[in-house]
Amino acid sequence: MDNLRIAVILGANRNGRTGTLVGNWFLEQVGGHSGLDVDVLDVADLDPGDGHGAPVADFGSRVAAADGFVVVTPEYNHGYPGPLKSAIDSARREWFGKPVGFVSYGGRSGGLRAVEQLRAVFSELHTTTLRDTVSFHDAHTVFGPDGLPAQDMSGARLAVRVLVEQLEWWALALREARERRPYPGIESLAR
Repeated sequence: MDNLRIAVILGANRNGRTGTLVGNWFLEQVGGHSGLDVDVLDVADLDPGDGHGAPVADFGSRVAAADGFVVVTPEYNHGYPGPLKSAIDSARREWFGKPVGFVSYGGRSGGLRAVEQLRAVFSELHTTTLRDTVSFHDAHTVFGPDGLPAQDMSGARLAVRVLVEQLEWWALALREARERRPYPGIESLAR
């Protein structure tokens, strides 16, 4: 059986260092996991040419090719970043019938308010969102100036393992279901 294709969507812009550190740490954790082909989609790589922050041309095709997703998102003003919403909205049926997990970071809430809002968005896109998340509270204190973790990460590593195991289960189950029969109403729901 082919490896599962997982798209990791980095939802922050490049201002500041926390998003890059969280994203890189997560990718490092997932990188050693066998059976997964990881595609990194960075919303900071948006095409500013149209003035609307439209994602690069191949965003939709890369979403379509994925069996599941992990969205790495900060929390800004109790929500998720606008460029992440633009990227998500640039695809529609490409999301249908696939699982989505979350890695969040922020202040005291650890980005969990952003995740709750994203659950509603992804529900509208006919995805299955995973209950368990990876969350970094007071994220600016998690990594030192050298970019390495400044605290014990055993709990975060356990959370990643649970998230990835659940994502694999859902991604495989839903891929097999999509292969047996198309997602219902996909033609009428396409746009």
